[in-house]
Amino acid sequence: MDNYEKNYLSKRPENLCRMCGLCCRVATTTTPYKKLKEMAAAGDKGAIDFLSVFEPYPSIDAARNVSAETVDNVIKNLKEDGNYYEEDMTFYKCKYLGDDNLCQRYNNRLLLCKHFPASPWAIVPPGCGYEGWLFMKREETKQKIRKVKEELLELQLLKKKAFSPDIQLKISAVEKKMLNTIDIHKKHGSENW
Repeated sequence: MDNYEKNYLSKRPENLCRMCGLCCRVATTTTPYKKLKEMAAAGDKGAIDFLSVFEPYPSIDAARNVSAETVDNVIKNLKEDGNYYEEDMTFYKCKYLGDDNLCQRYNNRLLLCKHFPASPWAIVPPGCGYEGWLFMKREETKQKIRKVKEELLELQLLKKKAFSPDIQLKISAVEKKMLNTIDIHKKHGSENW
């Protein structure tokens, strides 16, 4: 977990969940199921944990029968981001969610469950209590990236001035950090913010 994720999780409110159970009944991941199984076989803890909790639906339509609105929301969001590949899409259901929408192993649940939604870009079911808060966090992040881009332009102009090689190296190091900050969010479209 990087510093960005730790900072996000430390500020995430715990009391927004409406206990509808949809995030557990119809879950997905950006990693294809086949790749998750390979990662688990190779000892990847995240993949092992995910597959120990979630089992795949046999098809997208089977997941749609549970919550068409949730499935369609995920697909719509992934298509908008240019990240939707139907052949790689698998929806899952939690093995431990009871009919009352309560986790049957809540006190012993894994971190992946405790931390959901673990990113401002998590796609939650429509009407989820986290929906508005996630939108706000995405917008805050976009604003921070815009500010970094403005500062980067100023730094690049400054870099053109005649400074000693030592100062040029320091400017380049700062520039590299700023570009890395932007690049961390590239999969979410930071190049367009």
